[in-house]
Amino acid sequence: MDILIDQALGRPSDDPIFSINARARARRASGGQVVNASLGALLDDQGTLAVMPTVVEALRAVPADRAAAYAPIAGDAPFLQAVIDDVFGDSALADMAVSAATPGGTGALLNAMMNFIEPGQAMYTSSYYWSPYRIIAGHNLRSVDTFPMFTKEGAFDVAAFEAGLVAQLERQGRALVILNFPCHNPTGYTLDETEWHAVAAVLARASNLGPVALLVDLAYAYFGSQDRHLWVRAVEPIAQQVTILAAWTASKSFAQYGARVGALVAAVPDPEKRQQVANAMSFSCRGSWSNCNHLGILAITSIMEDEKLRARVDSERRTLVDLMIRRVEAFNRAASGFGLDYPRYEGGFFVSVFTPDSAVTAEVAEEKGVYVVPMAGAVRVALCAVPESDVEHLVAAVAEGVEAARVKADLIAGEARA
Repeated sequence: MDILIDQALGRPSDDPIFSINARARARRASGGQVVNASLGALLDDQGTLAVMPTVVEALRAVPADRAAAYAPIAGDAPFLQAVIDDVFGDSALADMAVSAATPGGTGALLNAMMNFIEPGQAMYTSSYYWSPYRIIAGHNLRSVDTFPMFTKEGAFDVAAFEAGLVAQLERQGRALVILNFPCHNPTGYTLDETEWHAVAAVLARASNLGPVALLVDLAYAYFGSQDRHLWVRAVEPIAQQVTILAAWTASKSFAQYGARVGALVAAVPDPEKRQQVANAMSFSCRGSWSNCNHLGILAITSIMEDEKLRARVDSERRTLVDLMIRRVEAFNRAASGFGLDYPRYEGGFFVSVFTPDSAVTAEVAEEKGVYVVPMAGAVRVALCAVPESDVEHLVAAVAEGVEAARVKADLIAGEARA
């Protein structure tokens, strides 16, 4: 008799991305030349994890007795308000918002899934998505429904988005839509203003079929090329019909992945329902991680509340954003030369290259010392970890992998015809 329950049997010991990263690190340790484009952490051009000195100073400045004390279950009030202001800016949504501290954006996703869809129901997102969405959902007795993300022309498929959402609402009676923009992980795609307004219109129409919540995963918001609050202006008019949620994290925006500081933010117009939502989010905090890293919360709050500290951090972040922009531009130049097929890429940690066989593409690239993550129909490239000087070699290796995949696909097609 197994000591584990059936649901827990056969689970992998590590995330596949971390396994690829481990292979890359082992090869480098043995003296091999490696371009490791697997893990989503921003490295400088010397391969060192990029940090912001002012954030480190803020962490060190927190008094030991305050850092060691329990944080409130939902997080300190100044932190919660600072996050709301950061997410919504001067939008009217800020005046109707509540929030709860979470361990990074992952905790915000978990909290939202537990409170806005029932056990046995599915969240709704694009066909390309961050794979832990499915892990988080499945671990909490939920699942994932998707829609085809792109049209044949490479644009966001609004029609497919609406068709799938309507079908889901007719099937399960409510919907939690999760969209990771700007700088989508894994594709790098960013919705433009027209697309955001189209998405908002779809959500408004769909809300006639049942409760709809939109969760915008803002993990990479500070690394986009557009106004961070563009999406807020697009969805503000539908706030009476659709619950607007945001998953906020300090992991990327403050380069503090290990601090695990995040929040779930919810805009709810009705005061009574708003309090119910706040209570539900806090209850879920208590029933999972209890409370969050108080040192991180206090340090990040001090930065967001102090104009001088915030200005310093903004300047330091700008340096990191500029670093990424140079890599993005280098990738776009090289990828165009090799004729790679990939979504519009304007900024962010990742881009995906389409391929008929991602396993073959990743395997061939790895033979060249380039490590990328295979997915259905594409390989994910974590450009955030790749020095600008290595981008051309990376693109060449991926292009060779795509060509090998095409040859294999053509052979299989020929054998099928025969």
